[in-house]
Amino acid sequence: MDRHLWQHLDARRHLLIALNIIAVIAGGLALDIRFGWPGQHAATLWTIAVWTWLYRMGRPEERRVLILCTAIAGCGEVVLSLGWGIYDYQFHNVPLFVPPGHALLMTLGLIVSQKLAELKAGRGFQAIFPWISAIYAGFAWWAGFDRFGTLLFAVFAVCMIFGRSKMLYATMFLLALLMELYGTALGNWVWIAVTPGLNISAWNPPFSAGAFYSLLDLLVLAALAAWPAASAQAAVVTPAADLAPEDSR
Repeated sequence: MDRHLWQHLDARRHLLIALNIIAVIAGGLALDIRFGWPGQHAATLWTIAVWTWLYRMGRPEERRVLILCTAIAGCGEVVLSLGWGIYDYQFHNVPLFVPPGHALLMTLGLIVSQKLAELKAGRGFQAIFPWISAIYAGFAWWAGFDRFGTLLFAVFAVCMIFGRSKMLYATMFLLALLMELYGTALGNWVWIAVTPGLNISAWNPPFSAGAFYSLLDLLVLAALAAWPAASAQAAVVTPAADLAPEDSR
């Protein structure tokens, strides 16, 4: 299903979307760290503006992806940051630009993964990249410097084995790693050196932090597939419920 998302737009529009998403992620994080609270508010407004622009361009399926990704990512941020506490933002909150930012990054991943799937080099990336990551995951566990990253890689491996959108998961894993390296280098957030509850080491960021994004993509696509079925069931159930009082009379 993900191969059809955003395919109603031409290559020029794809490039424009990609450039806007890269700009808002890079620029928004820079604003957040450089200007504090005013910068965070500006980053939020910028992110929402790009999100709304994408929503207006999208068909019903793309709009559902944006909504689902934002909602699921928001819940995940609350659990992972505020609840579990495995990473912490500079103001000890979940910035409002983060959940829609996840939806933007997924949109970028969808477009990039579709382009890669058309290339021989892209298919090679899908085949080889997970194995390189697996070797590094084993080394990180053996050396003891990022054992949480190794556990996260197991999540990514499950997505790659059982998920249908393998190119998307691999692409998001890499894009998320680049964003994590950028955000932690600026100081927008920091990963806790010893993962709470597990008492194992974690780098800042864990090399496989992108596994969370792969899992997010899997959940979003699964929810997207279930959305039409749920809508159809509601359409059948609602008229029956409406008739019940009439029948009782």
